[in-house]
Amino acid sequence: MCGFCGFLTPSPDRGMEAAVRRMNDTIAHRGPDGDGVWVDEAAGIALAHRRLAIVDLSPLGRQPMESADGRWVVAYNGEIYNYQDLRAELEAAGHRFRGHSDTEVLIEGVARWGVEATARRLVGIFAMALWDRRERALHLVRDQMGVKPLYWARFGDTVLFGSQPKALRAHPAFRAEIDRDALTAYFRFAYVPAPHTIYAGVHKLEPGSILTIRPDAEPVRTAYWSLEGAVRAGLSDRLDLPDEEAADRLEALLMDAVGRQMVADVPLGAFLSGGVDSSTVVALMQAQSSRPVRTFTIGFRETGYDESADARAVATHLGTDHTELTVEPADALAVIPTLADWYDEPFADSSQVPTFLVSQLTRRSVTVALSGDGGDELFAGYRRYLLGARLWRGMGRVPAGLRAAAAGLIQAVPPGRWDALLGRLPGMRMAGDKAHKLAGILGSADADTLYRTLASQWHHPEALVLGGREPHGLPWDARAAALVPDFTERMQYLDTATYLPDDILAKVDRASMAVALEARVPLLDHRVVEFAWRLPLHQKLRDGQGKHLLRRVLYRHVPRDLIERPKMGFAVPIADWLRGPLRPWAEDLLDERRLREDGLLDAATVRRAWAEHLSGRRNRQHQLWAVLMFQAWKARWGKAPAVTEPAASAA
Repeated sequence: MCGFCGFLTPSPDRGMEAAVRRMNDTIAHRGPDGDGVWVDEAAGIALAHRRLAIVDLSPLGRQPMESADGRWVVAYNGEIYNYQDLRAELEAAGHRFRGHSDTEVLIEGVARWGVEATARRLVGIFAMALWDRRERALHLVRDQMGVKPLYWARFGDTVLFGSQPKALRAHPAFRAEIDRDALTAYFRFAYVPAPHTIYAGVHKLEPGSILTIRPDAEPVRTAYWSLEGAVRAGLSDRLDLPDEEAADRLEALLMDAVGRQMVADVPLGAFLSGGVDSSTVVALMQAQSSRPVRTFTIGFRETGYDESADARAVATHLGTDHTELTVEPADALAVIPTLADWYDEPFADSSQVPTFLVSQLTRRSVTVALSGDGGDELFAGYRRYLLGARLWRGMGRVPAGLRAAAAGLIQAVPPGRWDALLGRLPGMRMAGDKAHKLAGILGSADADTLYRTLASQWHHPEALVLGGREPHGLPWDARAAALVPDFTERMQYLDTATYLPDDILAKVDRASMAVALEARVPLLDHRVVEFAWRLPLHQKLRDGQGKHLLRRVLYRHVPRDLIERPKMGFAVPIADWLRGPLRPWAEDLLDERRLREDGLLDAATVRRAWAEHLSGRRNRQHQLWAVLMFQAWKARWGKAPAVTEPAASAA
């Protein structure tokens, strides 16, 4: 895994190399093993690359890399897992390679087959910039599932691009203007949804896309693969197989995906939580390894947040070389003020804290780690898939007007009053908070509104962001219901298209890259994704439990009783920390005068939520964490128009 950046300008000058080096310096943490720059002043193109050497550690794997015929230049971040197959195909056609890197296979594939045809052949995780010297065209390409990030912008006549926004900021053409509409969307979801970013005029390239940019022409985006297409194809060609036969096919596919991702010229391991997804990945790794796989787990002392014993039991059964670290509260708290350095957009999934900590632990021993991300979305593992369908089946029988009236009555009673009325009953701690959440659900006009309610942090973000108008993307698009009529499967589709790349994968990328660790995600091999969408829902959800078929595969390697337990999630006790050790930090960021002077957020709304949380009347941790992460981001990135020095590595 690496990082890259660059720019294209019709007004080249002799300062191009210095400018792209400044951009590249900001992402040094993504590639500590070397850097490279390629500049063509006459064409106005500059490319730069930071290298984390994984395959072919020799200088023959360095980037930017030119094709043998001199036409193409590439700067690329990621891994091509089928590069050996493509190499054999190119060798059979007469090509002779200089080295053994996947980068060389990639660039020679483009030289022979073209950009789109090559992208369609790739199995991997990647983002890249390809410069066509003959056509004077820049092609930006992102992998099918959006595992690797790619940002781009046009300011005036200059196009900027790179692995993270901080690289774009370092160019003098960059304009750091906060997009209030994107900020509004952020407060609903706790991340900025693609193609938006926090900056006006800066975009995320969508997964499965090629963006072609030529001087004096508008950029053209082409989809070489799409989740929508995979879903449509899967739903129209359902598999009708007994469970065991379907599990055989899934296991073979996963075994191939995991095996391909175990190829590396550096030490390799895996994250292990003890849950279904990571345990499946580790089990299939160990089945293909002649020595114990290195596995890594962190635990917390706080009750209800520690899964380390479960991970240890799975590791013992599989015989892995297991490393476990119990994180003290001080360790986690020390990370929080640094998060804005690595998440250079506002980002408020609090599991970013343990993700960073487990990445930091893992990097002490290995350079590559496989994770189980993607299993929940593909195989229906989230609680909301079960809860949402049940809620809607019940609510759908009640007229919308009656539900809305009931919601209004519940909301008319303040949370504190509900606490006084119901708080002494068993299981009714914070009764007012629960009552108002129920009111929000009851007020849902249709199933898709219910999904947005379940997925939202701030349910009315336009009331929070001054002058912000929330952009309505895929979760509001009626075509999603037409494509995926079943509500549970539609939630899976929406999560896979939005939450997965913009939250889960962004979280893992920033946390792992902060410590120069390559994180691979075999469950998101696009071939696995296509297969999963051919499975009928009953082979995912059954008897009130998700991931049915994935569990059948896992139980061939790990006893059921080591896995069967309530889903815990990868969380930290933010609610308690905000009332305790994090309170001074939070008070500073939520200072009313500071909020009013910024002129971005409604200070009264924020302060009311803070007071409710401190009093214990309502648990507002998720809403407040979103505000705090934005405030911390703004303090770090909101003043200077550019970054001239990279943050120190946390490895």
